[in-house]
Amino acid sequence: MKAFIKELIPYIIIILVVVLIRTYLVTPVVVSGSSMSPTLNNGEVLLLNKLKYRISEINRFDIVVVSVDKKTIKNKKLLENETKIIKRVIGLPSEYVEYKNNTLYIDGKEVVNDYNFNTEDFSLEEICNCKRIPEDKYLVLGDNREISADSRVIGLIDKDDIQGKTSFRLWPLNKIGNI
Repeated sequence: MKAFIKELIPYIIIILVVVLIRTYLVTPVVVSGSSMSPTLNNGEVLLLNKLKYRISEINRFDIVVVSVDKKTIKNKKLLENETKIIKRVIGLPSEYVEYKNNTLYIDGKEVVNDYNFNTEDFSLEEICNCKRIPEDKYLVLGDNREISADSRVIGLIDKDDIQGKTSFRLWPLNKIGNI
């Protein structure tokens, strides 16, 4: 019996390490839908870095995975089968955000970026009836803005609901690498 337990110990250790890594460091996440197209497509598998925001700040244009609380969202039908969504961070706490003529403005200044996604005009007041994004809240948008259920639909996102950052694609193999 002792020999059997001795042989079993390495396997138990491996299982524990895998569970700890998956729980606290990284975990795979599958893209569901086309709200992040063309950057991410339905069925792609990404690595979610859960440690990133414990040691650093959330930055504009990061792609994040957000837990969705169906009790607090405005339009429950749009996300009826979702518990997690993948979106891009656009607005940070204490900022005023608006889009005019497909151009992003933060605090009244144009933000030049490499992301040219068709975005209808909106302002922060339309999303949260506030002048600035409150502390520990974020404005997130999908890259496929015409169909995305994002902050324009579900409201601002709590920092605690952001599970982590994703910047590495595992699947499909012909697209493996950094996003």
